Amino acid sequence: MPTGRDGSPSSPANSWFFFPLLFLVGLGLQIDSVKFVFRRAKVTHRWVEIPILAVRLSVLPVLAFSFLPIGMAFAFIGVQLAVFGFYMGASFAPNHKGMPVLPADSRVDFFSRQVLTSRNISGGRFMDILLGGLNRQAEHHLFPDMARPQLDKAAVIVREYCKKHQVPYTETTLLESYGIIVRYLNDVGLAAGRHFECPMATVTRRY
Repeated sequence: MPTGRDGSPSSPANSWFFFPLLFLVGLGLQIDSVKFVFRRAKVTHRWVEIPILAVRLSVLPVLAFSFLPIGMAFAFIGVQLAVFGFYMGASFAPNHKGMPVLPADSRVDFFSRQVLTSRNISGGRFMDILLGGLNRQAEHHLFPDMARPQLDKAAVIVREYCKKHQVPYTETTLLESYGIIVRYLNDVGLAAGRHFECPMATVTRRY
C-alpha cells in the first residue's frame, strides 16, 4: 500500500472525495463573490455589484424563513446550496481537469492552446441541455461569443481541421471524463507512492 512521507498508509480511494466535496462548491462561490466585491483592488461597478449581490444572497433565506419552520428553512437552504454546488462542479470539472497544462510562456498558437487543454463531452442533444454548452468546451474557448446552438456546427469544422493538421482533439463521455479526473488526482496526490504536499501549506505551517 502506498505510504505518505510520515510512513502512514495512503489510498487511491482518496481521490473519490472529489465528488462529495463538490457539494461545497455552492457555498464557496457565495463566499468568493462577497470577498471579490469587497477586496481592496479596484472592482468595476463595485457599488452596483454590492446591492445586486445583497439581494441575491438575501432573497432565498428571507423566503425560506418566512414560509418554513426554522429547521426546515435551514435544511432547504443547505440542500439548495449543495445541489447547486454539485451540479456546477460536476458540469465544469470535465472540461479541463486532467488535461495538459501548458506553461504560460510556451510557444503554442491560440488554436492549439485551446484545443489541447480542453475536453469535449459527447452525448448529443441531451448533453447540450444538461451541460448548457460546456460539453463543447474547445469550441466555446475558440469562439467565446458564438451562440450556443451553433457550437455543434462549429465542432464539425474544428474536428476536421484538427484531423487535417494533426492536432489532438479530445472528446469522451461524461462518465469517462470523471474516470480520467480520478486517475489524474491519484497521479498528483499519490505521486511515487507519497502524499502530494502543497508548497503553500508547507510554508504556512512554519509560522
